[in-house]
Amino acid sequence: MTQYWGYDTFLPLQKEAMECIVQGQDSVVVLPTGGGKSLCFQAPAAIMKGLTLVISPLISLMKDQVDALTEVGVPAARLDSSLSVAEQNAVFTAIQDKTIKLLYLSPERLVSESFLEILLHTELSFIAIDEAHCVSMWGHDFRPEYRQLGLLKQKFPDITIAAYTATATEQVREDIAEQLHLKDCQMLVGSFDRPSLVYKVQPRNNILKQVCTVLERHKNESGIIYCIRRKDVDQLCVNLKDHGYNAVPYHAGMTNEGRKKNQDRFINEKVDIIVATVAFGMGIDKSNVRYVIHTGMPKSLEHYQQESGRAGRDGLEAECCLFYSWGDYGIWKSLMRDMPAEAQKSAMLKLQEIYNFCTGGVCRHKTILQYFGQDLAKDSCNACDICLGELECIKDELITSQKILSCIMRLDQRFGGEYTALVLTGSQEKRIIENNHHNLSTYGLLGDYSKHTVHGWIEQLVGQGCIEKTGEYNVLTVTPKGWTVLKDKEKPRLLKPTERPAKVSKVVNDSWDGVDKGLFGILRKLRAQIAGQSKVPAFIIFSDAALRDMARRKPTTRETLLEVKGVGEKKCKQYGQVILSAIKDYCQENVYYEDFEG
Repeated sequence: MTQYWGYDTFLPLQKEAMECIVQGQDSVVVLPTGGGKSLCFQAPAAIMKGLTLVISPLISLMKDQVDALTEVGVPAARLDSSLSVAEQNAVFTAIQDKTIKLLYLSPERLVSESFLEILLHTELSFIAIDEAHCVSMWGHDFRPEYRQLGLLKQKFPDITIAAYTATATEQVREDIAEQLHLKDCQMLVGSFDRPSLVYKVQPRNNILKQVCTVLERHKNESGIIYCIRRKDVDQLCVNLKDHGYNAVPYHAGMTNEGRKKNQDRFINEKVDIIVATVAFGMGIDKSNVRYVIHTGMPKSLEHYQQESGRAGRDGLEAECCLFYSWGDYGIWKSLMRDMPAEAQKSAMLKLQEIYNFCTGGVCRHKTILQYFGQDLAKDSCNACDICLGELECIKDELITSQKILSCIMRLDQRFGGEYTALVLTGSQEKRIIENNHHNLSTYGLLGDYSKHTVHGWIEQLVGQGCIEKTGEYNVLTVTPKGWTVLKDKEKPRLLKPTERPAKVSKVVNDSWDGVDKGLFGILRKLRAQIAGQSKVPAFIIFSDAALRDMARRKPTTRETLLEVKGVGEKKCKQYGQVILSAIKDYCQENVYYEDFEG
């Protein structure tokens, strides 16, 4: 790993995943984005005899990984529809001549009869299946063509298969192993926690202002902004440009050429901001995304973990901001109405889980981990709005919660959240009077607050499991947990946004510790120049983590440059002289002469 990738230590479960391959044991490996999944199969492929097949769903993802492998000196190629006939023939020749170690291709091409015939006469080391959650109908991005991969064990019964994904519940993991017919499968499941991601969740009000506030914290840094609908993407792009931000759109309503152009501009750092639907991102291997903004609620926690996980793939800190409203729930519910009954039921449960995540007052990292059957090993993550104290509890939260729950009971659990909030705030609306609900003992109990505020507290109690919404009209009912609140046996949290500025998480401070930010800026510009000349994305040349380590260590020789994390032999030989020269010039200009004496 040191020779090619410049790493001398393993990330959690990487060693175990590699040992499975070397020992010929099938495996399902679940590691978070940024957890080093690709290296789990790339490193064994580089040293093992024969050709490794890597199944990947998107051309852009294949291209990025092949470019990155070639950059560090590992011979790799891809076969996809974007290649010319001559380029494809060159790949087939390389397969025949045994001059490549990894071949990336789509599931459709792999299972074609003509290609399978070629592979039957090729020495294979093992088969790696990336984005393996696509195999399972219970996964968040099921793709029917991935189901065909089950025939691999029939065609190649003695070949090891390793499946990799960043997001999979226990049900999905078991389904992957079953559908692929894996033998004595080893399940390697890492922590789903991404401690370097700082989660912040707020109700959506003035979305443009909220988005711009985040952008101001990340000037000249790469970020993704997600919208639910295409029209929202286009409108937000126009609004951001009017405010002086260079943002480009990406959604399925654009031409292929338009999408590719904007994606390439983002990857190659010609623009810092891309506004997109969730159609964007699965094939993006860009490591230095410093923030991900959701302008609407995703449809599941799996989707949110996958989409927000596109930030900070280099292991450095990144900010994940989610702005939601109850209307998002209705939009997704409408989009799901044509699904088969069983799938729709599962999707609605997942939708409720993500809504509970948004409205609940529990540590964001803890909530995500618990969803995937894990737990946070510490009291505070120090990396979410709850633990950073950006949101605070109201006074008398127990009494306020009891007033809300009592009102639901007085309404015979027959009305929704908006109506309940009207009663609690003492509304004079005609329907309240006609229903004689102005005579209830709970009428006007929260009259000092707005309907919007009270409705928000109702949603928070839903998120914490004290209230449940039932039926087509989301009628409120009090749950067993809600009854414990009424009996003073449990106290929920009712949050209110504070006016304090966003706090800086400890992970942000730690990642910049000892880094000369001026030198980092110089190296970042130099990286962009090298990338432009090489015609590859900047993060493939060096990651942000490598640049920060250089700006921290200020290496003066080839040997000390090799000590930088992420700098291997080939990159040192290829770029070492220009990097060391830039560091020397910067240090001399900034009176660091002693570093270069002798």
